[in-house]
Formats: sequence, structure tokens, C-alpha cells
Amino acid sequence: MATTSAAYPPPPPYYTLYKDPASAPSPPPPLQGTYSVFGNTYTTDDTLPSLEEVGLRQLYPIGPNIDYKKELKALNRELVLQMMELADVLVERPSQYARRVEDMGLILRNMHHLLNSLRPHQARATLIRILETQVQRRKQAVEEVHKRRNEARSLLQESTAALETQLSQQRIV
Repeated sequence: MATTSAAYPPPPPYYTLYKDPASAPSPPPPLQGTYSVFGNTYTTDDTLPSLEEVGLRQLYPIGPNIDYKKELKALNRELVLQMMELADVLVERPSQYARRVEDMGLILRNMHHLLNSLRPHQARATLIRILETQVQRRKQAVEEVHKRRNEARSLLQESTAALETQLSQQRIV
């Protein structure tokens, strides 16, 4: 006969430290610089390394004023050309396909790097859209509260008028 056991282990004994938020120990400060996890070294600096730092040749111009759309289109055209050449090489000279595959990998890595460099802009635009949506929802909620308040006021005025009319009729009788 099988015995049943708990789905989760019991909490560690230090959970009692957190019953009262005022007496709980403060969390450790955030890490700064480099740190090691499972033998790999990481950094808290959140920057995208250049292709040269990674050991790859950059196929698009270096600088702050890059036309991302133009460069991605050019890399895409080059990738399509390389694919067509790869197909030709596979038919004509199958032993020489490795260089074409490496060239295609370099083009794809350059495209990936260009797209990753757009991530901060994408995140900023997404955050702006989320905040604008929140503002719009809050404005709608405030309008709804005003509408309900006005409805309540009109009902209260109608009720007061009806009560006053009923009281005045009772006094007459």
C-alpha cells in the first residue's frame, strides 16, 4: 500500500521572522558590478556589446545615426543573395557550401544585433503606450464616477421633492 506525502515541503523555520513587517530583516542591497552564478560571470551593466567585442565583423556602418530600416533591408537582400548562391554552390560544388553558410550566419547575427539595439526604444514606446492607456482608463473611471454622482444627486433631488410634496399634502389635509 502506497503512502501519501505532502505536495510541498514545510516552510523553512525562518519564515516566522516575517510575520510582522516592521520586525522583518531588510533585504540585501542590489548587486553592483560583476557576479558569478554556476561558474559563469555576469555583470549588472545592461549594455549591448558591440559585434567586435563578441568577435564578429560588423556589416553595417558604425555610429549613432544608423538608418535601421535601410540597413535591415540591405542585410535581408544580402541574405537572400547568399541563399541563392548557397543553392547554386550545393548544385555545382557541394564541397564548398561551408563558407556560404558561415556568411549567412554572419548576416543573421548582424541583423539580430541591429534588432537588439532597437529593444530600448521598443521598451520605451511600449511603456509610453501602457501609461497612456492607464491614464485613459483612469479618466474614463473618473467620468463614470461623475456620471454616477450626478445620477445620485438627481435621484436625491427627485426624492426630496417627492417627500416635500407628500409632506405638504399631508399638512393640508
